[in-house]
This record gives sequence, structure tokens and C-alpha cells, in this order.
Amino acid sequence: MNKEEIRIKHVIVHILDSTIGMPVLSDAELEYGSEVAEFLREHIARIGSGDDAKECRFYREESEVYRILDTYADEDFIAVSKEIASLLYEIMRANVDIPPADLMVVRFKEGEDEYLALLKMNYKAHYTHRTMALADGEGNSNEIIRHKSILPSESQRLTEAAIIRLDDLALRVIEKKYEVNGEKTDYFSFLFLKCSAHLSPKSKLSIVSRAVESIQKEGFDETERFEKQMRAKSIIQEEIEENGGFVVEELAERIFEEQPELKVAFQDKMEKYNMVKEEIQPQSENTVRRYQSQHLYTDTGIEIKIPMEQYKDPKSVEFITNPDGTVSVLIKNIGHLEARL
Repeated sequence: MNKEEIRIKHVIVHILDSTIGMPVLSDAELEYGSEVAEFLREHIARIGSGDDAKECRFYREESEVYRILDTYADEDFIAVSKEIASLLYEIMRANVDIPPADLMVVRFKEGEDEYLALLKMNYKAHYTHRTMALADGEGNSNEIIRHKSILPSESQRLTEAAIIRLDDLALRVIEKKYEVNGEKTDYFSFLFLKCSAHLSPKSKLSIVSRAVESIQKEGFDETERFEKQMRAKSIIQEEIEENGGFVVEELAERIFEEQPELKVAFQDKMEKYNMVKEEIQPQSENTVRRYQSQHLYTDTGIEIKIPMEQYKDPKSVEFITNPDGTVSVLIKNIGHLEARL
């Protein structure tokens, strides 16, 4: 989702502070300027294009939010937003671990598509100043107070939010588990939206990476495993850089091309997630960045970070297995060294 193409149409803010016993629902849209619009676009774009969001579909027979939005019209924006906010507040009031927040409901357009965003802005506690008049009325007293209802900044990631495409009511959801009836639960999708969720690209990539590491740990000794893990990370990085992603089955062919028995074991793990033929295409730069360098940690406390293009160049770095089984790292052709404090 391109931030520059997001056009805000309507915004409203509802105060859902579960510590005061009732929601404070707005009867009027928010009057906003360019700074607030930029703030909203930043959060919406991060959810729309990030790898943390899950693609979801409403359980149509069970979801009150679906029922409300099924006949949505812009003239009902305020009433619809209040009804949705009330549903969320009742869940929050019944489960004290869910943090209080402002709910910002945003009607926007991106490209040719029309959307509704539900942005739950959990409160942050920060210190600020306050000026009080002295008791005798002659002068002021400046104080420092802890303000408990500060909203997240545009650079902070929201933990619960949804973007709903209005033509088919498909959702992108980010969420965090909180305790409900003694159990950690994805309350935002399970209790509030009542939708089914697929794994996010970030979660899928993490599952694949952990499965590769687990299989290699079982199949190789320590020295071989070190080399195989670096090679596997290099292959994943190549697939993402050159093709924008990979099909899990095809990735396994490359990583385990010389160990068919390990490929079978890896596919068995992927079968548990129904991911053998899954195509994974991460979008976020933050997700991709972790595959752009090799991070090495020695048992002597040395940390080495090698950019992937240098790792692949034998003129830049070489890994040498010594007769006693130890490994040496040779960094070559250094033109300049710099020490930083």
C-alpha cells in the first residue's frame, strides 16, 4: 500500500478507556490538518504493506462487525463507527488485560480501492509538564506529571488494527495476544472481528527458517551445520532478491539438493503447516533486511557481520576448517580499517 496514494475521507475518534467504566463516543468527525493526515497515512501504509499483517475473512454468520459493514454507506459513517467502537469496548471492559486506547476509524481510498481502517491506539504513559497558579494567585508553579493517555507516534507500530476493503470486506489484521479467561488469545480477530486468519508473510518466513535450521541441526555435525546454515540463508536471500520470494517446495530443492532424506524431513515439517507448496513473498524492508548479511558469533565472544555480497565473494572472505575441527575466518583485501568508540 503506497502512502502517497492514500486519500483520507472521514476520521472519527472514540475514547475506549476501560478504566472509567464507559466509552466516550464522538458524535462528530475529527477536524484534522495535514499533520494528522500524515500521521494516519503512515500507520495505514505500514499495516497495508508490512509483513506483520494477516490476510483474514469474516465468519459471516457470527461477526457483528461484518453485519454492520455489509450494508455500509458513507452517510452512516459516524453511526457505524460508534457501533463498532461499542462492540470493542465491551470486550475490553470484560478483559482487564486488554489495554485502554483510542479507536480511530478512518475511511480512505488507495488507488481505486475503498477502505475502512480500525486503528486501536493503545495509551502510552509519558512525562510532561503542567503549569498551575499559586494559591495566592500571584505567579505560577511548573510541575512534571505522568500522562497516562499519550497516543503512539507515527514511528511506533500499532499492535492491534485492521484494514477492511469495502467491496469484498477482505481484511488485513495485526494483533497481539492478551489474556482472556486465563488464556493468551488473539482477541482482536477471534472475539472482536470474528474472522479467520492466514499466517502473515513474516510468520511464514520465520517458520521456514526455523524448520531449515532444525533439520540441519539434526542432519549435520557442528562444523558442517555452520556452513550449511550460512548457505541456506544465502539461498533464501537470493530467492527474495531475484524473484521477490520463493515457493517452499522449490526452496527445499535448492537447500537440500544433496541430502534428499533431509528434504523429505523438511517437507514433513512444512506439511504440518500446509505450506509445502506455499509461495512466500515478503514486502517489508525490515523483513528482508535480516537476510542481507551473515551474523556470526564465536564461542570466544567475537561477533562478525558480513554483507551477503561479500560473503559470496571468495576474494573478500574465506572460511577455513582446520585439522583440529576449529574454523578460521579469513577476511581478505581490506583497503581501510576504522575503529569506532
